[in-house]
Amino acid sequence: MLVWTVANQKGGVGKTTTAVALAGLAAEQGLRVLMVDLDPHGSLTSYFGENADYCKPSTYTLFELNKNLTRAEVFKIIRSTKYDNLSFLPASTALATLERQAIGKDGLGLVVSRTVELLNNDFDLVVIDSPPLLGVLMINALAACQHLVIPVQTEFLAIKGLERMIHTLQMLGRSRKRELGYTIVPTMFDRRTHASVVSLRAIKNQFIEHAWAGKIPVDTRLRDASKAGVPPHLFEPDGRATSAYRSLLKQLFQQAAVDRKSSRAVASGV
Repeated sequence: MLVWTVANQKGGVGKTTTAVALAGLAAEQGLRVLMVDLDPHGSLTSYFGENADYCKPSTYTLFELNKNLTRAEVFKIIRSTKYDNLSFLPASTALATLERQAIGKDGLGLVVSRTVELLNNDFDLVVIDSPPLLGVLMINALAACQHLVIPVQTEFLAIKGLERMIHTLQMLGRSRKRELGYTIVPTMFDRRTHASVVSLRAIKNQFIEHAWAGKIPVDTRLRDASKAGVPPHLFEPDGRATSAYRSLLKQLFQQAAVDRKSSRAVASGV
């Protein structure tokens, strides 16, 4: 099973859209896909027609159960969608209270990791939508994933946010003694504006080893797809953004294959 987290410490960069687009395209290819909403704002949950203000059970329930979590309990939380192979764990606004509760509680940083392990034989891909804030929820999302996808709007302030995110990854890598692979995804690119063109060039020059070669263009149909609650590839199959996300998914699958090969080599002592 593959586990990807979509995260950035800056909001409004296209995290939820990216999570849904990648999950939807993977499901189209026949993979059993589970999306996990860890954002108290519940954008992914709202995308599929549920209200995070009233959503029970939810990903908050995972933290309530903590070490008493079982596969059966997780399946009570999972919601199906009307789209083949596509399910999700909805968020609750109660997630916003976890930071306070985490003080003095053991094991809250690995709740999502344990959840994913319980579902190892049930899904082929898990896509986690993380909140734009470094705390117990983002720590869970990063601890559980095998690869991180970082959407970055092609504008100056978003690049500054990206630098903070990379700094966070470096700190976590030192504490865990294991680096987490990541792919930077330029989003909301508008070739008509000088700022967008310059920002894209800066991202690719500054983060040459990790920046995806493509970019997600500004596309109002993404907003329309979200409003309709339809994955972008089904809302507009031949749209510019859909084509870009298809290319990104292909790249991520290729990277996953490389990572698996590398892990096997390490395990065998090669």
